[in-house]
Amino acid sequence: MPILSAVTLLWAFSFSLIGVYLAGQVDSYFAVLTRILLAVLVFLPLLIRHPVRPALALRVMAIGAIQLGLMYVFYYQSFLLLSVPEVLVFTIFTPVYVTLIYDFLAGRFHSSYLLTAALAIIGAAVMRYDQLSNDFWLGFFVVQGSNLCFAGGQVLYKRLVETWPSSKPIAQHHTFGWFYIGALLLVLPLWALLGTDQYPATPVQWGVLLWLGVVASGLGYFLWNVGATRVSSGQLAIMNNALIPAGLVVNLLIWNRDTDVLRLVLGAGIMMLALLLVSRTHK
Repeated sequence: MPILSAVTLLWAFSFSLIGVYLAGQVDSYFAVLTRILLAVLVFLPLLIRHPVRPALALRVMAIGAIQLGLMYVFYYQSFLLLSVPEVLVFTIFTPVYVTLIYDFLAGRFHSSYLLTAALAIIGAAVMRYDQLSNDFWLGFFVVQGSNLCFAGGQVLYKRLVETWPSSKPIAQHHTFGWFYIGALLLVLPLWALLGTDQYPATPVQWGVLLWLGVVASGLGYFLWNVGATRVSSGQLAIMNNALIPAGLVVNLLIWNRDTDVLRLVLGAGIMMLALLLVSRTHK
């Protein structure tokens, strides 16, 4: 838990840095590519010095492509459609997706997930009932795509570390560079096909990308996934939601003081009700 808590504090600033300094100003595919490339460079010395079995490397690459590469593609697009507080609140269902994916892998399904989905949509509508544009709903579902990728990657990585058939535990700091390489192999062709020439134009934007790539991605995702292997699935679900209040406090106090907090709280409250209903059903 201490590792996950530390990363939560680290990531609390990332939402606002993207929304304020990058979204709509720097091509989202270029921003994603830069972050992942910097993270690869952080772990490249360990990859060169400590080769791993190809079967393990391929599995870690696949997880990285989902949890980081595909998730970032959805995530950055959402900032073009929604405000930072809305993006944060719409990530509230990541714990549900963690449980849903665990259940799917175990061959189970709970009908309470359907009620959760309905309440999520109602909560989203309350937050912006007078401006329910197509972009707003597209943004809502784009965030859910991001949530699914992030949740799925956590579950798959946790299961990989716990079940890998070897007499020696996986040396995670030796293998995690393949996580970023998998994400890079997904994002690089997407940037080549869909990217624009909207590159960073100021030292602040380059500085934000450097921070996000080296610290938030390069160190953050490694520490988060290592922490995920040391806690139960229930604790992991709780820590996924701890990101929301931390990010909201930073954003509302520093950058978004004119946000309609009452409407934000009402919408988030409905979503929290859905989470409580699901948790009681499982109990």
